[in-house]
Amino acid sequence: MVLIGLGAVYGGTDYHIGSLSHMGPGFFPAALGGLLALTGLLIAMSARSAEPAAPAPAEGHPTGMPDIRGSVCILLGILAFLLLGHYGGLLPATFAIVFISALGDRKNTIKQAILLSIAMSAIAVVVFWWALQLQLPLFRWG
Repeated sequence: MVLIGLGAVYGGTDYHIGSLSHMGPGFFPAALGGLLALTGLLIAMSARSAEPAAPAPAEGHPTGMPDIRGSVCILLGILAFLLLGHYGGLLPATFAIVFISALGDRKNTIKQAILLSIAMSAIAVVVFWWALQLQLPLFRWG
């Protein structure tokens, strides 16, 4: 993480960085790279200071097969967002990606996934449609 973050900072310096009030095209990659490098350093420091934990019980199926439910649900959620974003609008696409991805965790119930999807859809409407004026309609038919 540290190396990728430093690489992003280095790549961002090829562009004009600017200031906080007048950001240039290199500001975002440099800032994100710096945060990524800082996060990597914090993770490394916490890993060195932590006591070794007991080994976690094996997850997955009893037959030894890996549990791919989470990966499949996340990929299906992204595909649903792409399709519904194009044909249905922001609100159905956001609901679908959160709902399908939330089902990837075996601890989530259908009710929890629906409540999370409703909450994230409301946040997406406020942030992306209202505050940022994203050029994606809330609903699109066809």
